[in-house]
Amino acid sequence: MFRARYPRRLPAVTLVAGLALAVSACGGGTTAALPEASPSASAEQLNPNANLSKQSVTISVWPGYTPEDLAARVEEKLRFKLKVATHDTNEIIMGKLTGGADTGIDVAFVSGQYAQALNAAGLLEPIHPELIPNLANLYPEAKELAFDPGNTFSVPYTWGTTGICYRSDLVKTPPTSWNDILSPPEDARKKVTMMTTERWLALPAVKALGMSVNTRNDQDLAKVKEKLVAAKANLLGYDDVTFGDRLKSGEAVMVEAWDGWCPTSEKNIKFVVPKEGSDLWVDTMVVLRSSKNKEAAHAFINFILDPKIHSWAALNILYKVPNKAAMDALPTELKQKNAPLQMSPSQLLAGESIVDLGEDSVKYTRLATEVKAAQ
Repeated sequence: MFRARYPRRLPAVTLVAGLALAVSACGGGTTAALPEASPSASAEQLNPNANLSKQSVTISVWPGYTPEDLAARVEEKLRFKLKVATHDTNEIIMGKLTGGADTGIDVAFVSGQYAQALNAAGLLEPIHPELIPNLANLYPEAKELAFDPGNTFSVPYTWGTTGICYRSDLVKTPPTSWNDILSPPEDARKKVTMMTTERWLALPAVKALGMSVNTRNDQDLAKVKEKLVAAKANLLGYDDVTFGDRLKSGEAVMVEAWDGWCPTSEKNIKFVVPKEGSDLWVDTMVVLRSSKNKEAAHAFINFILDPKIHSWAALNILYKVPNKAAMDALPTELKQKNAPLQMSPSQLLAGESIVDLGEDSVKYTRLATEVKAAQ
């Protein structure tokens, strides 16, 4: 079964920070109010009876994140042309969308905090729920996302959390705390990896210290840095991509991992959310205000939310989708072999949503740079 391996959540903090400075808005989670939509982002009237065959849609999405025959399916079902462009990281698509040029992109797939930043800058069309009846397929919890309560400017595509992926046959005691990664037992030292992507590099120390994943407090971040620098001596390395392979080979015994990338279908590989808690990450679909095909763009999102289409992501890349009908239809055997797919929406929402921090995002860039440079 195909599983994409791509750095889908690499940050665009410099771009987002500049964007936030330009609009004087920033996000916050538990530490600050979320940004309001720009006054320029008021919804225009869309025609529910528009002739979609006279429109076309260009999307930009991570490679391997949608079916290869998506364009053909859309044309057959909706009778308009779909062009699929790809971006490897959030950073790349943010650069395109915030560069000032007409990209021709109608729908972009971006992680939640980036959707939040784009909306704060007035670059997104508000979601028109009357054009997306399949929004009814979403779990109620999918409308409670901190970066966009009520799905006013984004529609969630996949969601998940971060935890510890480990070899149950190679650790004497199963990990239960982020401290098991940061200060592993003697038998696990130099057999542990952590992520290098900025917000996720900080995550284990942030949560171990009882802080918010969205903290921007300088004293908090100094303590986080101290803990991360101390942890370096015990690490095999930083790894956002191949940690699953390292677990399979036995080179690593514990790794920080996104849930869908923990290969729990393999014998003796387990996933756990540490007792201190973790994050909630969400990848979303957004409609650009610059789109000239807004009715078709909404029809495309509605198509994606069809359970038969939406379930593709869970079946093929093993990421949970916030679509109850799609998740209910997954084969029982697949869920049994991949424990993270068994997580309920309420369990996911126990994690703290990562939100855009605006100009303070550079603090995490600086933190990551200093930690990785420390001897």
